[in-house]
Amino acid sequence: MVGPANSTRGAEARRALGVFRLLVAVLEIVAIVGNFQYVLGFRFFATANFFSYFTVQSAFAAVVTLGIAGWFALRRPRDPAWLGVLRTMVTVYLLVSGIVFAVIVAQASTRDYRVDVPWSDTLLHFVVPALAVAAWSTDAVLAVNPRVPWSTVGWVLVYPSLWLVYTLVRGADVGWYPYFFLDEAQVGSALGVAFYCLLVLAIFVSLTAGLVSINRLLWRRAQANRAPLPGTPHRREPRAESPVLQR
Repeated sequence: MVGPANSTRGAEARRALGVFRLLVAVLEIVAIVGNFQYVLGFRFFATANFFSYFTVQSAFAAVVTLGIAGWFALRRPRDPAWLGVLRTMVTVYLLVSGIVFAVIVAQASTRDYRVDVPWSDTLLHFVVPALAVAAWSTDAVLAVNPRVPWSTVGWVLVYPSLWLVYTLVRGADVGWYPYFFLDEAQVGSALGVAFYCLLVLAIFVSLTAGLVSINRLLWRRAQANRAPLPGTPHRREPRAESPVLQR
């Protein structure tokens, strides 16, 4: 049985999680604004190009998702199941953005060009993703919210696939691609572009499967720690009332 003290601590932890989610969302806004101001100084800057980056779009998705999650944590005892799926997908998008950016920076020297990393890029690609993972993992540690279902592994590919189609079509029209591996001229052939795309999609699937596995493992452990001691009567949760009137 959960005592009043444990219930109070749980509520306080839930409120703290809500505040943390909102603070991460605010930090993401600061990163987006700072990065936009940074690229304004580029000679060939185009606003449409800026908002076509997967990093920027996933950052906006993170702001909205963390804002909603913060509200639920402050006003509700638990999150709805769909929010856990959405937050997992957005967390994966942030992580992939950071991984791809790190690879681009590492490969820059081999392709005879320089990639600067201003503070806004550091926030967008490294700091915020790390904080988002911390906020995401807290759910499983507290074991308050529903477990993330395995179907999330499939859902995570929907948005990147749509973004990829949009980017390739737009790139062929305007002659600009947000990442070098999407440009056939830079990777040598359409087969090279296809290889990189499949590799990135595989990263999406692998990261999502890993996060779902971690979530379910931590959730089970937290539930086990809450299990009653031997000989203690097990208190069954009340069943949901049926909408059908009983005769």
